[in-house]
Amino acid sequence: MKARPPQVVLWDVMDTLVRDPFHEVMPAFFGMDFKELLRVKSPTAWLAFERGEIDEATYFATAFHDGRVYDGPGFREAMVAGYTWLPGMESLLERLRAAGVAMHALSNYPEWYTRLEARLGLSRYLSWQFVSCRTGVRKPAPNAYLGAAAACGVSPSDCLFVDDRAENVDAARGVGMDAFVFRDAEHTLTELRARGLPA
Repeated sequence: MKARPPQVVLWDVMDTLVRDPFHEVMPAFFGMDFKELLRVKSPTAWLAFERGEIDEATYFATAFHDGRVYDGPGFREAMVAGYTWLPGMESLLERLRAAGVAMHALSNYPEWYTRLEARLGLSRYLSWQFVSCRTGVRKPAPNAYLGAAAACGVSPSDCLFVDDRAENVDAARGVGMDAFVFRDAEHTLTELRARGLPA
């Protein structure tokens, strides 16, 4: 492990801190299974929405290959209703924040992060500075990590990154960050303590 604790912890949000409702809520809302959903949805609209390249209305209009008309705001609110903390993660962040650990979200997500914030209040513990719709860069692009480190005024080696996706963790390591794959709160606590963080 590193000789000293990381100066900054960068957290993925969906399925690391908060349950991602996409896999269950979206297929259920449209009355199809997940496999069918993947067949009929656009492969690019959500990614463009996450990068802030299109607004919500454009996303609703382009989410499906067939251009179907549906209740977009209703779909959004169904997704928002599915945002819940993963077990043990809020209390873990609370302890880290109380100990003065600098934390930021490094998240691929669209403007709906503001609704997630309104529902769960993540900003009590971390900054939303590095959400992709604000930076225009999605993980695992190297600039997603390098830009966050530079904005924090530290080198990549001074950062710890946590994400449930191995490809994102590998990309962070590729630019010199310490990183590990999220499993659950207990495993995360062990990893943080091994790095000298007061979790």
